[in-house]
Amino acid sequence: MEHKELPDNLILFDGLCHLCSGAVQFVLERDKHNRFHFAPLQGEIGQRILTEQGKNTTDFDSFVLVQNGRFYERSTAALKVAQAMPGLWPMLGVFLMVPRVIRDAVYNTVARNRYRWFGKKESCWIPRPEWTAKFL
Repeated sequence: MEHKELPDNLILFDGLCHLCSGAVQFVLERDKHNRFHFAPLQGEIGQRILTEQGKNTTDFDSFVLVQNGRFYERSTAALKVAQAMPGLWPMLGVFLMVPRVIRDAVYNTVARNRYRWFGKKESCWIPRPEWTAKFL
């Protein structure tokens, strides 16, 4: 399903997860060309996209990228974001050649344990003032 009304390169993330918020901050600090926009999966836009895609709207175990009207999730989304980062990060794109079932098995292990390993916030992470325009 296409999302033409949404900005391109929209990252949906678990706003309560320390690991996920850290990943968003990592992208924000390196996104010098302002390619990416962000929205928490728990928010109105995240919920709408999950519903439209027929995805679970209460278990936020996926990192999602809406890019060029396409919906990517889990390891594919993370690797596509890495490909857009400066420096050596795009080299991680080579892992897109690994079958998704294998990549997502690793991703799912981290996702299942992320709160235990990295912690969970009581409320969604609030970005720095200079980043707020990048959030929907």
